[in-house]
Amino acid sequence: MEKQRFKAYVIEEKDGNFIGEIKAKQLEELPEGDLLIKVYYSSLNYKDALSASGNKGVTKNYPHTPGIDAVGKVVQSNNADFSPDDEVIVTSYDLGMNTDGGFGQYIRVPASWAVRLPKNMSMKEAMIYGTAGLTAGMSVYRLTELVKPDDGKIVVSGATGGVGSMSVAMLSKLGYTVAAITGKTTEHEYLRKLGATEIIDRNEIGQAEKKPITKAQFAGAIDTVGGAILENIIKSTAPMGVVTACGNVGSPKIELTVFPFILRGVTLIGIDSQNYPMHYRNKVWGLLADSWKPGHLAEIATEITLEQLPEKIDLMLQGQVRGRVVVKMSE
Repeated sequence: MEKQRFKAYVIEEKDGNFIGEIKAKQLEELPEGDLLIKVYYSSLNYKDALSASGNKGVTKNYPHTPGIDAVGKVVQSNNADFSPDDEVIVTSYDLGMNTDGGFGQYIRVPASWAVRLPKNMSMKEAMIYGTAGLTAGMSVYRLTELVKPDDGKIVVSGATGGVGSMSVAMLSKLGYTVAAITGKTTEHEYLRKLGATEIIDRNEIGQAEKKPITKAQFAGAIDTVGGAILENIIKSTAPMGVVTACGNVGSPKIELTVFPFILRGVTLIGIDSQNYPMHYRNKVWGLLADSWKPGHLAEIATEITLEQLPEKIDLMLQGQVRGRVVVKMSE
């Protein structure tokens, strides 16, 4: 088995440029780890696109195989908790960052990174969710602890992206009234199909607002972009409202006073899916497989092959990808 060859999308640095190519690799080239897993599906995330373009803040050394998400079957196990043929999900931690990831047909990882695939979830569904779905699930989970559907409207920023799309669909499934923020006028119908009852123009809510606090509009929010949009969401959140924050594509900086927090009791919760505790992961994956699963989950995703990855990576870096991109790796 150690001489078995498999396909992987490998990024190499050549004369300062980062080039992706499908290559044949051997199992012995994989890093050390408890579990050898045959990957059936992966998915494309913004962090993968950054890794593929040579972002050293994500991946320090090249050649490298990106892919922060993977689902498949255990082939070899050195851990008593897992056996061959067990179906497992691996997301986050260091997968696809500095450890060869899901854009290869095999991965080798520590057992502590693996979650058993829930009974009511297919492998493809697991990757339609992927890190984006898990992040959305964690955001929704923390928000629903403190805000109920009757409390008022929930706003979701970056609503056509992976985390945003999933959040809109999940919140709608749970009975919340959802307002979606987007700058893409062509995607309004898509967002309404996911369950949004109101569309807010990104340019309007993204304008700098000098007032330290503004009219209360939202009972809660799931923010995926950061920057001025997050600032304005927090300023316009109602008393005892909750805002979760998981992204910084707009900007990692926010300029606020303490007034939303001490005058309205607003709670800001950071979501870090990369290192979230395992007991939360198992709970959220279980909910995603059951009562939180959107009825139109498949419509949020586009399935591609390894050969189609370069085009989709370019589109993602340009902000032109809607929903989720699932990569079929093995039959």
